[in-house]
Amino acid sequence: MLELAILGFLADRPLHGYDLRRRVAALMGHVRPVADGTLYPAIKRMEAAGRVVRREEPGLAAAPRRVLHLTEEGRGELHRRLREPDELDISDENRWFVLLAFLRHLAEPRAQAEVLRRRLDFLQRPSSFFYEGDRPLAAEEFDDPFRRGLLTIARATSEAELAWLRRTLDAL
Repeated sequence: MLELAILGFLADRPLHGYDLRRRVAALMGHVRPVADGTLYPAIKRMEAAGRVVRREEPGLAAAPRRVLHLTEEGRGELHRRLREPDELDISDENRWFVLLAFLRHLAEPRAQAEVLRRRLDFLQRPSSFFYEGDRPLAAEEFDDPFRRGLLTIARATSEAELAWLRRTLDAL
């Protein structure tokens, strides 16, 4: 997901490493802090793969800045990852949010809708954080106010997302 976030933000516009780190941390940092020891090796791997290039540009002060730019290879990889997300990208909420943040970079509404339909299908399957055998347990089945709260919040979030997905699919 880190590489997808890097590709997505650079598709928005070229960025200095510090600016990129701030943006990635704002999107993903609440789940997993983004350290320089994680970000910069990922950028180097992407440079080696020809997906990102660094260019020196005039700085705001006197020193030039090294700015990261997305290459055509990088744009193609971004589109591939958006068009063909794996099952975990669809089912894991944090990974889904990263994917969703950049889905607009797929120009074809049909391709966008296909990804949204996969998420819709996933959310419509009965599920829970707690099970009795194979049967998902609902909030109302718990006396524990904390588990009830967890499931109540999760249901409200899912219902809001389902409504948004349906409206967006209708619009696409």
